[in-house]
Amino acid sequence: MGAHHISTDTSRVRRWLDGEQPREPIPRILSELFSERFGSVVAVEDLGLRTAHQSPSVSGVDLPWAGPQTVTLLSDFSRSDLMLARRGFLGTSLALAAGPALIEPMQRWLVPSPAAEPVRADPSAPRRPTRLSRAELDLLESTTVMFRQWDAQCGGGLRRKAVVGQLHEVTDLLQEPQPAATAKRLFKCAAELAELAGWMSYDVGLQPTAQKYFVLALHAAKEAGDKPLGSYILSSMSRQMIHLGRPDDALELIHLAQYGSRDCATARTQAMLYAMEARAYANMGQPGKCKRAVRMAEDTFADVGLDGEPEPDWIGFFSEAELNGENAHSYRDLAYVAGRSPTYASLAEPVMRRAVRLFSEDEDHQRSYALNLVGMATVHLLKREPEEATKLAESALGVARRIRSERVNTRLRKTVDTAARDFGDVPEVARLTDILTAQLPETAEAV
Repeated sequence: MGAHHISTDTSRVRRWLDGEQPREPIPRILSELFSERFGSVVAVEDLGLRTAHQSPSVSGVDLPWAGPQTVTLLSDFSRSDLMLARRGFLGTSLALAAGPALIEPMQRWLVPSPAAEPVRADPSAPRRPTRLSRAELDLLESTTVMFRQWDAQCGGGLRRKAVVGQLHEVTDLLQEPQPAATAKRLFKCAAELAELAGWMSYDVGLQPTAQKYFVLALHAAKEAGDKPLGSYILSSMSRQMIHLGRPDDALELIHLAQYGSRDCATARTQAMLYAMEARAYANMGQPGKCKRAVRMAEDTFADVGLDGEPEPDWIGFFSEAELNGENAHSYRDLAYVAGRSPTYASLAEPVMRRAVRLFSEDEDHQRSYALNLVGMATVHLLKREPEEATKLAESALGVARRIRSERVNTRLRKTVDTAARDFGDVPEVARLTDILTAQLPETAEAV
């Protein structure tokens, strides 16, 4: 992690356990290590340690909402990721934020910005002979679309560094004098690339890195004046909070996204936000509110395309298949929260089956296909149908081996582990456990 002066031994660890307060950067390192190990936020304070104050430029998510600072932070962070990242450890400055420390800074997304300062050129940066042409801007935007397609087809592990490199190139362009309209398009491009870098980092298990990219993406979207894009970034942050076991934070982020884009988001975007709201309520154990949000997602999705408005590429993933997948996972999550309820599992089954069928016909979203196959397997386990569950899990394994997604791998391993624990005497389960051990690598290398 770049902290070469730290030399830790058992006696030092024993002193920490006895109450000694280690100096920075040790508390932050421990927070990040425990957070990665347990897959949920373990703050420095949760470990009984104190954290030294650090400037917002190097730590946390409470960053200045101003164009020049956003460009500088994007440039510094993407450069550090390219040069120093080893499994997502960017020095000792990175830690997951949660609760008010996350939500309160994000609420400032809605506060009107003061008059924008011009972005001053970095005197040390090489100067380009001419300003960007419209064709060059179009090419930058089409490259982002291509990266997004690769991610959906192959998972986050194959092209993450390429996306980070492209993001760094865009921030270089933003550090040069640009006409206002060009700067706005470049900020939008930077926001989309930063969100995608965050999403890919999340997909391969680099949670603090993912969160930092999401936060920077939201700042760039604000500079671009693109509220629907900001709501989409907040929805990605919400998904991460659900994954980390913090549905309350996820719900706050989704409500912030809904409020901020209430008068400008398309029906498809609004339907996606309702579906994520349902996921948050499901994980909070609130079935009534979850079902209402599911209905709102379905009703709003029925209006997709009726207004004839063009839709941004980033929301194109939210198809009928994705709608069914999200709603089925909401019912499945309710089943878990309600003590493995067969009632909610039965609600999930037909919706998940429809999602699996639709994704099986979609070559462009193979990761989503794998995730919904695993989701369907968990539904059958909840219904105590292990033979059906193993068939679906084995199909998911076939897809998982063609893509690079630690998220898919982790969900698959957990599902098979659950099957082995509950139905270890079923021959099909024992066979699948052996196949998984032999064929699925333990970790996906982040590249």
